[in-house]
Amino acid sequence: MATALKLSATARAFDGPILELRGLEKRYTGTHALKPADLAFEAGEIHAIIGENGAGKSTLIKLLTGVTPRSGGEIIWKGKPTDLSTPHEAIGLGINAVHQEVVLCPHLSVAANIFLGDENTSHGILRARTMVRDAQKILDDLGFALPAGAMLSSLTIGQQQLIATARAATRGTQFLIFDEPTAYLTRQEAAQLFALIRRLKSEGVTCVYISHRMEEIFELADRVSVLRDGTLVGTRLVGETNEQELISLMINRSIDQIYHKDSFQIGAPILETRKLSGKGFADVSLTVHAGEIVGLYGLIGAGRSEFVTGVYGRYPTTSGDILWQDKPVRINSERDAIRLGMALAPESRRDQGLCLNLSVGLNLNLPIFDRLTRGLTINGKLEHDAADQQISDLRIKTNGRNALALSLSGGNQQKIVIGKWLNHGAKLFIFDEPTVGVDVGTKAEIYRLFSRLLAGGAGIILISSYLPEVYELSDQLHVFRAGRQVSSHGHKAASHEQILTEAIGV
Repeated sequence: MATALKLSATARAFDGPILELRGLEKRYTGTHALKPADLAFEAGEIHAIIGENGAGKSTLIKLLTGVTPRSGGEIIWKGKPTDLSTPHEAIGLGINAVHQEVVLCPHLSVAANIFLGDENTSHGILRARTMVRDAQKILDDLGFALPAGAMLSSLTIGQQQLIATARAATRGTQFLIFDEPTAYLTRQEAAQLFALIRRLKSEGVTCVYISHRMEEIFELADRVSVLRDGTLVGTRLVGETNEQELISLMINRSIDQIYHKDSFQIGAPILETRKLSGKGFADVSLTVHAGEIVGLYGLIGAGRSEFVTGVYGRYPTTSGDILWQDKPVRINSERDAIRLGMALAPESRRDQGLCLNLSVGLNLNLPIFDRLTRGLTINGKLEHDAADQQISDLRIKTNGRNALALSLSGGNQQKIVIGKWLNHGAKLFIFDEPTVGVDVGTKAEIYRLFSRLLAGGAGIILISSYLPEVYELSDQLHVFRAGRQVSSHGHKAASHEQILTEAIGV
């Protein structure tokens, strides 16, 4: 941390904004991703950036980190124009970012990732033990109780996010961008991150904080800027605004339109588990009926995802029973689950839910190509019509079915993951963290999609670490802790405080 302290003093001593944008804009072929924007960032402030997916936030990050060249305008660093044309130049100035999707090397140790590109060597030989010792000191100093010698792949996604933060914070950073940093963090890990951000602020580091979680904006930020459709629509002092105003600036909708839940007649049981056990969970008993949302809440690692992947046949169950429409079944593989009528939208859409290098259309049609095939060939018209229907129904923002999935924003990628199972016509939909990293407008669209599924007679299992979401939407809510189902509640039958207490175990 000594390097960051030394450089942050330079940031504090500078008189004026540390970074200014003057008419900054970015055009792609057929798209004006960021319209001319004027914005100043002060040294030692926490400046939040909010907006719907596709509003221009990702484009702004790429411009500020040198990933993509600007189409117009100026970037002023400490009073002097800068090209900021490469990531190397940005890092050299002290501009760094912690991305929502962890961009590290899972096959290397935590220490190796922290010092990646800045390894400690002697005569060409890696001083691995010294690096582990130094990395452990950094983690301890930051308040991250994580093992520097462990393989990165052995850590949870949230813990890997903290390692990415530690790496960025200790590389002489003066301007640090956080992109949805708490998406996969537990409450305890988020508290550790917030403490670090406040510490960086006190040392003069400017923190740009991008999040869809409004409560975090009001807890951390000094100022907040709002993007909508590539336009900077306003900047406010956090102490002089409120959630209603910010949402109106973002989407021109009122806050009470976000968490909307329709009521449906509860139908026959679709899925029932009786004392089901497997890797990471034990003795889980619950029922999902047609027209019902069953919520699973708990901290990361509580066993919720392990339970649903066991039900889905990804990993074998060890004891207990599964009933499908009142009949005992054995689900030995994901193919068995899909044949029954289950669909799983996994927690990590990029790693598990999408083929990023394939087109939007191919991703949407993956589960149904057997229906689109005539003889030995795929019927092109049926294929195109099926993809275009989902793009239209889900309002996926894309240049067309042939655009690569990796070119879309996180919220639109999530719509693809959901849309491909709508094509399939499943009876039970399992959504694992479906709104991580998506804006409030897209959340509202996903919630309306839930209503559409329920109206069609499907059932939903909803896993969410965001308590307001699972609390507002679930007809039945089951709380998990340490691999076990510790309590069950009807819709809003327990308070937030009670549910949190049960999940934490205090």
